[in-house]
Amino acid sequence: MSDSLKDRVRAKLVRQLAEDGPPDPDQDDSRQVSVQDDLDLLDAVADDDPFVEELATRYLVA
Repeated sequence: MSDSLKDRVRAKLVRQLAEDGPPDPDQDDSRQVSVQDDLDLLDAVADDDPFVEELATRYLVA
């Protein structure tokens, strides 16, 4: 069975955060904050929520 779109988007966001490494406490990386915010919102919505599709488009997840 294949992963749901929500699972694939979550995996991509987690991978991006991991590749960026730990946040630098001396600098606010707005992209890292944005990715983390999107991940938090993704976890709060249902699998069929339109926001999942919006994030898939934003992060180029097929």
